[in-house]
Amino acid sequence: MVGAAAHADEDKYVGRRMLRVEDQTLLRGRGKFMDDLPVAKGTLHAAFLRSPHPHARIVSIDVSEALKQKGVKAVVTGEDIRPYTKPLIVGFENPMDYRGIALNKVRYVGEPVAVVCATDRYRAEDALKYIRVEYEPLAAIVDPVAACADDAPVLHDEVGSNRVSRRVFTHGEPEAAFAASDRQTEITIRYPRNSITPMETYGIVAEYQPDTGGYDVTSNFQGPFSVHAVMAIALKVPGAKLRHRSPPNSGGSFGAKLTMFPYIVVLSVCARLAGRPVKWIEDRLEHLSSSSVAPNRVTRIRAAYDADGTINALRMEHFDDHGAYLRAPMPAPIYRMHGLSTNCYRIPNVEVINNICMTNKCPTGAVRGFGGPQLYFAIERVIAQVAKDLGRDPLDLMRQNLIQADQFPYRAPAGALIDSGNYQQVVADTVDQGGLEELKARRDAARAEGRLYGIGYAMAVEPSQSNMGYISTLKTKEEREKAGPKDGAVASCTISVDPLGSVSVVGDSTPQGQGHQTTLAQIVADELGVPFEMVTVNLETDTQKDNWSIAAGNYSCRFSPASTSAAKTAAERVRRKMALIASRFMNVPPEDLLFKDGWIAAQSNPENRMEFRRVGGLAHWSPSSLPEGMDPGIREVAYWNAPELTPTTAKDEINTSLAYGFAFDFCGVEVDRDTGELRIDRYVTAHDCGTILNPGLAEGQIRGSFASALGASLYEEFVYKSDGTFLSGTFADYLIATAHEAIDPVMVDTVATPSPFTRLGAKGIAEGNQYTTPVCLANAVADAIGRQDITVPLTPAKVFEWVNGEEEPAPQAAAEDEAEDLIDYSGDALRGQGSTFVPASAEQVWQTLMDPAEMAAIIPGCKSLDKQADDHFTGVVSMGVGPVKGTFEADIRLENLKKPRSADITGSLIGALGTSRGRGRVTLVEGEGGVTVSYEYSIHLSGTVASVGGRLLSGAARALVNQFFRALVRRAAPEAKSEGGGLMRRLRARLGGKK
Repeated sequence: MVGAAAHADEDKYVGRRMLRVEDQTLLRGRGKFMDDLPVAKGTLHAAFLRSPHPHARIVSIDVSEALKQKGVKAVVTGEDIRPYTKPLIVGFENPMDYRGIALNKVRYVGEPVAVVCATDRYRAEDALKYIRVEYEPLAAIVDPVAACADDAPVLHDEVGSNRVSRRVFTHGEPEAAFAASDRQTEITIRYPRNSITPMETYGIVAEYQPDTGGYDVTSNFQGPFSVHAVMAIALKVPGAKLRHRSPPNSGGSFGAKLTMFPYIVVLSVCARLAGRPVKWIEDRLEHLSSSSVAPNRVTRIRAAYDADGTINALRMEHFDDHGAYLRAPMPAPIYRMHGLSTNCYRIPNVEVINNICMTNKCPTGAVRGFGGPQLYFAIERVIAQVAKDLGRDPLDLMRQNLIQADQFPYRAPAGALIDSGNYQQVVADTVDQGGLEELKARRDAARAEGRLYGIGYAMAVEPSQSNMGYISTLKTKEEREKAGPKDGAVASCTISVDPLGSVSVVGDSTPQGQGHQTTLAQIVADELGVPFEMVTVNLETDTQKDNWSIAAGNYSCRFSPASTSAAKTAAERVRRKMALIASRFMNVPPEDLLFKDGWIAAQSNPENRMEFRRVGGLAHWSPSSLPEGMDPGIREVAYWNAPELTPTTAKDEINTSLAYGFAFDFCGVEVDRDTGELRIDRYVTAHDCGTILNPGLAEGQIRGSFASALGASLYEEFVYKSDGTFLSGTFADYLIATAHEAIDPVMVDTVATPSPFTRLGAKGIAEGNQYTTPVCLANAVADAIGRQDITVPLTPAKVFEWVNGEEEPAPQAAAEDEAEDLIDYSGDALRGQGSTFVPASAEQVWQTLMDPAEMAAIIPGCKSLDKQADDHFTGVVSMGVGPVKGTFEADIRLENLKKPRSADITGSLIGALGTSRGRGRVTLVEGEGGVTVSYEYSIHLSGTVASVGGRLLSGAARALVNQFFRALVRRAAPEAKSEGGGLMRRLRARLGGKK
C-alpha cells in the first residue's frame, strides 16, 4: 500500500510523506481543547443526576433541598425542559418522545433525570444527593430478539412495541436461487456492544441570547451537521439562531461525539432557565455508561451455493439493538451498509430483513466502522463455514467468488456502485508479501505437536463519503415519495489569497487528529504552485460565519473523497482567477501559464513571470487593474457533490457511499489450551484506498484502526445483566487495547486503483481493519479449535470454555422449610453464605437482631435505624465500594419469623449512586457454649455502584458481612471481648485445638 503511493510525482506535495503541521502545537502542549477555552464570567457548571434503574416510572422529583445548597443557581428536570423543546426527530416518523432527559420514565441506567447548575462543578455534584426521586421500578429487557416478543416489557407505551421498524428487502431472486442451489449453510451471529473511547470526552458551553431568542453553543460535536437542523427544531428556533462553534482541537472521537447533540439541547435550555452560560465536561463514567455505543446485533445468515463453491444467494435477518431511544441519525449503521450486503463477492441474489429494536440500554450512536463490523462479521463467518462444509480452503473459495477486475464499476444487488478495484491482485500481493505459505507450515508443525493453531482470512469493501439519502431506505417507497428525495453529500471549501499573497483555507471537516490540515495544505499548495508553508488551514467551524452543508463534519471516511474534492475545486477557481489577472500583465493566454515554486510563468517563455504574491496583491491593492468585470479580492467558495450519490430507487436499491476501497487480511493465531489465551503469531493487512494523499497519514490510519479493532476483537464489550444493570463503568471493567497489546501488523505494498468519482481519485482508509480484524481473528480461532459458534471479544475465559467445556455449576444445598425459593441463584445475583459462632444464648442473639438500636450499632455504616413495626425497619446507611461512596435510604422487612430459630429478611437501599434489593435468611442453632448463626443472601444492584464497583462487589459484600458478625459477637456477648482471647480459646476448643 505504502509503496504504491511512494511512486508519486516528486514535484508534488500530494502523495509525499510529509510531517503533520498539527503536531507542533500538540507536542508542545499548546493545543486548545474544549476544557482549555475561556468562558464568560458567571458561567455555571452542570452535573447530571442519572437513573440508577434500567426501567422505572418517575413518580415524583423533589429538588427543593438541592436548590438550597450553596452555589446552586438552578435545578432542571425534564418537565422544566418540556415547554422549551420539541422531541428530537429521527429519519422516520414515530411517536417516541425523546428530549435528551427523562420525562415520565427512565429507560436505561445512566439516563439523565435532572441537571444541577452551580458556580462550580464540585458544588453541582454535591447537590445531586439532595434531589429526591421516587421511582416505580418496571421490568427490563436487554436482548434484542427477546425484546421483539409479544410479552416483552414495552419501553415506549406510545410506540406500542420494542420493534420500531421492520423492513424486508429482496434484491435479485433469492427464493429461486435458494431452491435451485445444491447446498445451504446457516449460522447465527451475536455481535456485542462496544465503542472506541476517546481521550477527551464530551464538552459543551451553552448560552441563551435573550436579545435574539437564540443560542450560542461551543462544543466538540463532530457532525454530520444534518444534526444541526435536528437541534434547531428541538429548540424551536430557526437554524440561523443556533450558532455552533468548535474548538481548535478535539481529543479523538471515533464517532462518539456525533451523539452528544441531545446534551446540547438540554444544556441550552438550562442556560436559558438559569440566565447564565452553562458548561459541562463529561466524566469517564458518564461517557462509558451514557454517551454512545455501536449497536449490538443478532444476525441469522444463510448462504445458498453449488457443489463447486459458487455462492448464489444470501439471506440475512438482523436484530439491531439501539437501546432505549433512537437518536439521529440512528438507525443509520444498518442502512449505511445496506448497498454492500454482499460485501466484495459476486453474489447476485440477497434477501435482508432489518429489525430495529429498543432495549433498556444506553442509546446507540456512531462508532468507527458504523455498521460494517456487524455485517462483515456475519458474511465472512458464513463464507468460512461454507468452505468448511465443502472441505475447501477458505481463501480459495473467497477468491472464486470475488468481483472481477474487469467488472468495475460494479453494481451490487442491493445498489452499491463499487467504483474501482483489483481484488485479485491485492490478494495475490498479500499472500506473497505476507508469507502465507510459511504460516501454513507453522500451523502444520504446531498441530503435529498437539497445539491449537489456526489461520483466519477476511475481506471487506470499505465505503467512504456516505450518501446522505441512505437512511431513506428505511422508509417504504410510498413514504419516500411523500417525503421527497434525499441524496448526495455536499462538501465545501473556501480559499482566499490575502494582500501579501498568503493562502488561507477553510474546510468543512472537524478533525480529531487525522492530519486534515496537512492534507488540505498539500492539495492547495500543489494546485496554486506555492510552497507548502504559504498555506494556512483552519478547520474550526462556526455555523454563523462559515460555509457548511448538512454533510459537513468528520465521519464515515468522508474527508479523502469529498472534502479534498471541494478543496481541489476551490483551488482551481483561485488559480483560474489569478491566471486571468497575470495574463493581462504578462500578455500571454491564461492557459499558457504555469504555477510553480511561488511564481506564475509563461510555459512558452519561462523568463516571463510574476510572483504569486504580487498577482494576489493586485486583486486587493489595485482593483482597477483587474480584467473588466472581475470582482476585487481573491476568495473562492466551492460546493462539491458527486452525481453518483442518487436517491433510493423504487426497488430499495441505494448507492450508500461514493467511493469503495478494499481490505484483505490474514493471520495466524495459537490458542493456549490451559488458559484460553490467544497469541497472534502474525497479522497481515493490505488496503487499496485509491490515490494515497500522504503515505504517513495513511499508515497512521491503518495502525489506529487495527489497534482499536484489536480491542473489539479481544477485550471490549459493554456488559449488562439480564435485569438491565450496567457493569462496565470503568476501564478495569471495560478493557481496551493499550500500547502493550497493540501489535504492529505487516502492511502490504499493493496496487492502488484510483476512484473515477472523486477529484483526486482518493478513497477512505480509516475503517478497514474495523471490518476485517474481528472476523479475521474469529476465523483463525474457529480454525484452531474447530468450533462454529464464535463470538467476540475473544477473552481467555470464553475461549477456555470453548476448548475445555463449560464448568458445571456447583450444586446448591437443599434449603429448609419454605425457603427453597428465597435465595436467587441466577447469574445476575450477588450471592453469599456462611456461618459464625456467637458465645451467647439463642435468645440473646435473637433479641440483639430484633432491637433497632442494637442493629444500628452492628450494621456497618448505619447512621440511623427506626422501627416502623415489629417486622419493618427504615434507616440511613453510608457505605462504599471501591471508589464509590454514598448515602442510602434503607428499607428492611422481616418475614417467616420463628423465634428464636430463623428469620427471612428482604430489603432495599436507594441513593443517588444506585439501588440494591436483596433477600436473605438467618438461622440460629444452639449448641455447647453458644449459638451458630448461619446466613445466606442474594443481592441485585444497579446504578453507579454496580457500574463502577462491580468487580469489587463480591469481596466488599463478604467484608461487610464479616464486619456485621464481628459486631454481632461484640453486642450479643460483650464478655467475649473483655475476656481477652477467651472467645478464640472457646472456638479452638470446639474445633479440637489448643486452649
